[in-house]
Amino acid sequence: MTASIIIPAHNGLALTRRCVESIRRHTPPLEYEIIVVDNGSADGTGEWLAAQPDIRTVSLPVNAGFPAACNRGLAEARGEALLLLNNDTVATPRWLEQLLACLNSDGSIGAVGPVTNAASYYTARPAAYRSLDEMTAFAERFNRSDPARWEERLKLVGFCLLFKREAYERVGGLDERFSPGNFEDDDFCLRMRQAGFRCVLCADTFVHHEGSASFRQDVESFARLLQANAAKFERKWGFDPNAALAIQEHLIDWIDDSRPSDGAPFRVLEVGCGCGATLLAVKHRFPGAQTVGIESNAAAAAIAATAADAVHAGEFETADPALLREGFDCILLGERLPYASRPGETIRRAASCLKPGGAVLAAVPNLAHFAVLRELMRGHWRFRADASPIRFYTLDALHRLFGEAGLSALAFRRLSLAPVLPRDELWLDGMARLAGETMREQWTSTHFLVKARAAALPSPPAWGGS
Repeated sequence: MTASIIIPAHNGLALTRRCVESIRRHTPPLEYEIIVVDNGSADGTGEWLAAQPDIRTVSLPVNAGFPAACNRGLAEARGEALLLLNNDTVATPRWLEQLLACLNSDGSIGAVGPVTNAASYYTARPAAYRSLDEMTAFAERFNRSDPARWEERLKLVGFCLLFKREAYERVGGLDERFSPGNFEDDDFCLRMRQAGFRCVLCADTFVHHEGSASFRQDVESFARLLQANAAKFERKWGFDPNAALAIQEHLIDWIDDSRPSDGAPFRVLEVGCGCGATLLAVKHRFPGAQTVGIESNAAAAAIAATAADAVHAGEFETADPALLREGFDCILLGERLPYASRPGETIRRAASCLKPGGAVLAAVPNLAHFAVLRELMRGHWRFRADASPIRFYTLDALHRLFGEAGLSALAFRRLSLAPVLPRDELWLDGMARLAGETMREQWTSTHFLVKARAAALPSPPAWGGS
């Protein structure tokens, strides 16, 4: 037997039936078993499962949560590959075959997952279909096994997570402290990495996903659950998962796709690299790139050290000169500037580490975002007092800071990481009548992205050295 497919289900019989039928339709027989964990359902799920001869059922008297249900199913599984699958998914042509091909391609790969239409963490792909028949036709064209589209990730989204039994036996099951669900997949993948296994996103394989169908019924409760489980994660690991595991795609998209003319490797430094998720993405986007990270949180830096070529656990200002001496084609400052006590010195230090023509990229929160302005007008400050950015910047101040560091060719982009809802548009209309329509784009931008370039040889580093 190749794989055990474990499907936790709490009610949602129609979804479970559709999921199982799609597995039967698109998966070769004798290569899998299906285990459904009935998580205290009261909608006829148990009765339907009892009539399915090809399904092994684990019945729980009450809803024990997603992690506990998965663990019960894993304990019953007989396959060498183990697949945790949400019941709101739909299997597609060659889905399992292609996931297994990636999983078994390298002994260091512990877990893999597909892309989809609805998921977080840059796992979703544009998919313009209006029915399941159209989705199947789309997936038939999309699902073509291609190792060039496999991407190593720090974590995978757990809606469809395939992993080796060897890896499971080494790291254990899902951590049930995260019940009823969320962040247990982040935790599981990081434990995989600690144990020496890699996680790979199979961007050549598409599986349909309804997207948090069981949680969306109560949006406010879902938001509170995310906050509570993020806090549990931080207590366990010592860092905020939302920050430390983030992929700075908006900065990666602005890295020049060029290689040094002297044949030297393309070198990228990330200041505040977290656990190294962005540097892994840089390696995928720029094969052969050398990546260096600097991270003040020692726990996050320890994980980043498994993802980057070199990592300094500490502050940028105190990093080992030998780590920075060779110079970089690109330096990602991320959102460091708002937290820098001496931002001018931070930028000058970055400039001194650039190769000729190299670039510094940074993201700076926009104090003029409409949500910030609206709360200020109501007498509220939307940032927590104990975690607020120290500094905000105007475009003029950014020009001055980077220019004084000897960097030129400044370019700016506006970035919006928050949706503009219909009620927000009404507020913006009123503001535009007061200040002019030309300000609307700035009000809807959560961040400024900045790129500044070293046009000539950088000055020697302040710490000396050859």
